[in-house]
Amino acid sequence: MNTRGRAWIRAIMPPILYSAYRQWRRPRPADQNGDSQIESHRRAVGGVWDEIGELQFDFMAQQGLRPDHRLLDIGCGSLRGGVRFVRYLGDGHYYGIDSQQWLLDAGKRIELARAGLADRTAHLLCRDDFDFSVFGVAFDYAIAQSVFTHLPWNSILRCLVNAQKALKPEGRFYATFFQDKTGESRISPLTHPIGGRVTYPDRDPYHYEFDVFEELARRVGLKVDYIGEWNHPRDQMMMVFARR
Repeated sequence: MNTRGRAWIRAIMPPILYSAYRQWRRPRPADQNGDSQIESHRRAVGGVWDEIGELQFDFMAQQGLRPDHRLLDIGCGSLRGGVRFVRYLGDGHYYGIDSQQWLLDAGKRIELARAGLADRTAHLLCRDDFDFSVFGVAFDYAIAQSVFTHLPWNSILRCLVNAQKALKPEGRFYATFFQDKTGESRISPLTHPIGGRVTYPDRDPYHYEFDVFEELARRVGLKVDYIGEWNHPRDQMMMVFARR
């Protein structure tokens, strides 16, 4: 807001309200998770910026991700995990895809620059159809963190069809999901013990029984193994897909 606008607001507001307005407008410090409360591109991907970003990176490194590998980050958003992957991987070995261009732009212009990585090559693409072939490369690893949690099963199937084509023969695709562990929430909401998130069987955010993914993987020529707990702060479970 320019100076004239601020002067107009001050003129029409009682002093007490103007003071409260100034407090609201003032940049606020990061919260305990390292999330800036005024940065919409961080809020849009769920916040918990540092914790989940580091969790993704540490997990993938433990699974064998090396700097010379090519990584596909599905639903990369504003690069919560991407910043760490770009720093670690060889230049040009990070590929991110998301359905929202403004998040990709924020990740590139704000987050990579903030991390001193503005000169690194990160291949970022806005698409909502999971067509990974446009990158023109095969991937050693792929990750979809908190993507299937927002998708109905037929959209997950589309993603798996394209992931199967994009992976190298020995490639691995890691994905998280909200799990109905007992099968008792097939038509009812489920409140998760960690994080308290409420999920649903038929609307976003979705929960699934694991055998749903076993069936979807079978249909597209993949196999899937259950990993389960991986210290996610919102109780998302981990699984890994690979070629049969």
